[in-house]
Amino acid sequence: MPVAINFKICDNAEECNGITVCPTGAISWDKKKETIVIDNDKCVSCGICEKSCMVNAIHVAKTDEEFEKIKKDIEEDSRKVADLYLDRYGAMPILPAFLIEEDKFDLEVLKATKLTAVEIFEEEGIMCLLKSIPITELFKDMDIKFRKMEIKNKKFLDDNGIKETPALLFFDNGKLIGKIEGYFENEEKEILKNKISEILG
Repeated sequence: MPVAINFKICDNAEECNGITVCPTGAISWDKKKETIVIDNDKCVSCGICEKSCMVNAIHVAKTDEEFEKIKKDIEEDSRKVADLYLDRYGAMPILPAFLIEEDKFDLEVLKATKLTAVEIFEEEGIMCLLKSIPITELFKDMDIKFRKMEIKNKKFLDDNGIKETPALLFFDNGKLIGKIEGYFENEEKEILKNKISEILG
């Protein structure tokens, strides 16, 4: 049966879990078009891709009628990727879909083909969840990929010249274009937003 992806809430990135787990190659990455593509002729309706998507963007239909309903639901979905950024800057991660390990940094950030922001944090530096600034408010109306990464190896901090965590690093096509270090409470939201605007122009 057909597979549908809700690209409104999908990062549409090469590191998609659906690509990784698909046993038949029905979901793949088109390097030329820089997008996820689906070959439904290869799909065996195993549903593994659907279960692997942590933002529920991949759907496997059991019937043609269900596929049409899924397509209609996607068309009517008013959300965008940024609406799923439930995390707060400087606080413990909330949604695991945006949390990456250090060994995934190259793939998730340096090889990303779109504007990417990654929050670097250390466990001992985690601050109050309620006083922290929601990521959605920092990147409102922006087409930006966001990831959150806990640092356990100080070498990463040294290699990237980070003296204080949490820190926000901004990359454009894998190139570091700016960074912001230190914690900002919700009352300092406008200060942080202005710093972001200076980096992103």
